[in-house]
Amino acid sequence: MSETITTITQLIVKSLYLFIPAIVANSMPVFVKKVNFLNYPIDFGKEYKGKRIFGDHKTFRGFFFGILGAILIILLQQYLAKYPFFAELTLVDFSKVNALLFGFLIGLGVLTGDAVKSFFKRRADIAPGKSWIPFDQLDLIIGGLIFISSVYLPPLKVIIFAFIVGPLLHIGFNLLGYYLGIKKNKL
Repeated sequence: MSETITTITQLIVKSLYLFIPAIVANSMPVFVKKVNFLNYPIDFGKEYKGKRIFGDHKTFRGFFFGILGAILIILLQQYLAKYPFFAELTLVDFSKVNALLFGFLIGLGVLTGDAVKSFFKRRADIAPGKSWIPFDQLDLIIGGLIFISSVYLPPLKVIIFAFIVGPLLHIGFNLLGYYLGIKKNKL
């Protein structure tokens, strides 16, 4: 029984460690929303069938800082992988995976997944910032996994874990952001 608990605990911790760059990429646009650098919508204000393609909330600034955040976290994880404690946490073999490329891809994937979801939210007449469960919780996982799959594919059990626990963590982080005054909506 304790061996099973240990195995499950290791899966949880390693999976969370793998997805820290995705979480950072997804969170960065919120933290830099007052920065004017690259504060232009990625859809350039254009519409598709009478509705904004993505909306004002999807900006080049968000993409830039989200990708940068993911890259920096991956580079930190690569550096820390030299130490036994962190080497045990790391699922990615950085001797076979280019960390800079991996960070770029996971950041770009997360933010692209979010933008694609926003496109469909606009079509469904859901206002920016309003919750759209379960899509708000799955877009970063799907986008991140699709984009990194060209350089690294996590074990199936990690992918399954991400789809089960990822939405719960997303809701938890949104609640935390709401209570810290960073986000306007709870979910």
